[in-house]
Amino acid sequence: MTDFNRSKLPDSVRSNGATPNPWWANAVVYQIYPRSFQDSNGDGIGDLKGITSRLDYLADLGVDVLWLSPVYRSPQDDNGYDISDYQDIDPLFGTLEDMDELLDEAHKRGLRIVMDLVVNHTSDEHAWFQASRDKDDPHADWYWWRPARPGHEPGTPGAEPNQWGSYFGGSAWEYDPKRGEYYFHQFSKKQPDLNWENPEVRKAVYKMMNWWMDRGIDGFRMDVITLISKKVDKNGRLPGEEGSEIADLPVGEEGYSNPNPFCADGPRQDEFLAEMRHEVFDGREGFLTVGEAPGITPARNEHITDPENGELDMLFLFEHLDADCEDNTKWKPTKLELPKLKEILNGQQNAVSKAGWASLFFDNHDQPRIVSRWGDDSTKETREASAKALALLLHMHRGTPYIYEGEELGMTNAHFTELDQYRDLESLNAYRQRVIETGVQDSESMMHGIAERSRDNARTPMQWDGSKYAGFTAPDAATEPWISVNPNHVEINAAAQCDDPESVHAFYKQLIDLRHRNPVVAAGDFRLLDASDRQVYSFVRALSSKDGQVAKRLLVMVNVSGEIARIPSETAALLPLDVDESHIVITTHDSAHTKLSLTKRELAPWEGVAIEL
Repeated sequence: MTDFNRSKLPDSVRSNGATPNPWWANAVVYQIYPRSFQDSNGDGIGDLKGITSRLDYLADLGVDVLWLSPVYRSPQDDNGYDISDYQDIDPLFGTLEDMDELLDEAHKRGLRIVMDLVVNHTSDEHAWFQASRDKDDPHADWYWWRPARPGHEPGTPGAEPNQWGSYFGGSAWEYDPKRGEYYFHQFSKKQPDLNWENPEVRKAVYKMMNWWMDRGIDGFRMDVITLISKKVDKNGRLPGEEGSEIADLPVGEEGYSNPNPFCADGPRQDEFLAEMRHEVFDGREGFLTVGEAPGITPARNEHITDPENGELDMLFLFEHLDADCEDNTKWKPTKLELPKLKEILNGQQNAVSKAGWASLFFDNHDQPRIVSRWGDDSTKETREASAKALALLLHMHRGTPYIYEGEELGMTNAHFTELDQYRDLESLNAYRQRVIETGVQDSESMMHGIAERSRDNARTPMQWDGSKYAGFTAPDAATEPWISVNPNHVEINAAAQCDDPESVHAFYKQLIDLRHRNPVVAAGDFRLLDASDRQVYSFVRALSSKDGQVAKRLLVMVNVSGEIARIPSETAALLPLDVDESHIVITTHDSAHTKLSLTKRELAPWEGVAIEL
């Protein structure tokens, strides 16, 4: 199982530039959203004991690392991303003892556990924030507090320190009558931003991280970690504040300006990450760090993930997931243009070709299901075919793949039709802001946007079987799941797929195994082919020997459409005249079908293949 039978990359193969190669260079990570994974006590909410009960399934799948979305104590305003106590488990999920049991049982199976680290902000119910509401308390400067704009009555419209908007709708400033000032929150008003400029904040964060590492976890996925350094002028004023030397951006259609250019990848970002590495991870082995990185370019990804710079192992970049949004507006989805996706992913691959590392993902807890987004979930045949095709496309890139719970089954969007079916704070706030308060989008268009892009699409319960609640909780449980089970769980579930060699689940097992044992897949160079073709996504992976001679090559071709596609010229020129079935490394169809397709120089709808050259 996983580490016990996974071959490690030899030092003659370069991964991220470190020597020896890190253990995760040919690993696969599986993200668990605990609230929706497995309910063990019938309260309608997934928990730690539920995760422990499913470890054999995960070990059998072949993944190496489990990333848990937050299970810390929390008021659950944003489903746990608002933390009130970093060193305790929320009773919804269990106890610290349950966490220790999960760690122990996972490690027995060769599975590592990575926890979500949310330190750009806390809950407003955290003891640190409550103390900071007193200007005379030692914690007074642990958050971004500011007085009302001069000449305005505190707490009234227009008195906010600047015009920044929250990513969850409305102003990014909330007035606190007790302190008589405003605090800054990039997300919910119950998620105040920590002030990382204060060294005492950083010391407290590092102390907490060390506490968890000493307890036995194997690393952290760091939520919006590239938003911790804010841009201020020489007097410490934020852009747009009264007297600030830095001008704010103009307000947008919702009536607020965008804080992102001043909060993402700020001037002290590298300093903070290097300090964290030194204070928490120096002297430790076997860990993994990955940062959620809004606002980070591929070039900056190279710097941050280059082991020489001592910051993070890898980052999640998001430009490829903005490729199908009108005017970069999430709630205005458009059809994906394949050349645009190629351009973005090619840039990410090329940026880390000499140093650093890439993370590979389409799905996570904040994204709609990829088979509904870029595939075709309209029929069983097209859903399975497109799920496999998109999986092959992603997993054959260079980097560390991340699988989100249910992705390996081809789980789809929720296909909700009514607003009251949604639970996601972002979606509900966006509807109120855009439809009711500002009228910048009509209700029908907005409901379409939410159906396509709401985070709840990824948060419906894991589909274990075809029973009433999909095996997520007992069919006779007194409490229904916290969010509705997708009705298609009767057809799409683990029980139906685990013993089916043609299933999406079986195909993911092949992909994971291939990365474990094939150094070309794990670390070979990447070269894009036929960049402008609108149906076929193709590239070459090549592994060179120590003397620079190319030793092995793989040609990857994926038809990202529901129509037959001609193999484009640059790709076709590399194809042997007669492809031997033994040269087919992996295919979404069977080898005989793919051999015939390649002989015709075409790919069937949603057909993907990798062959040895």
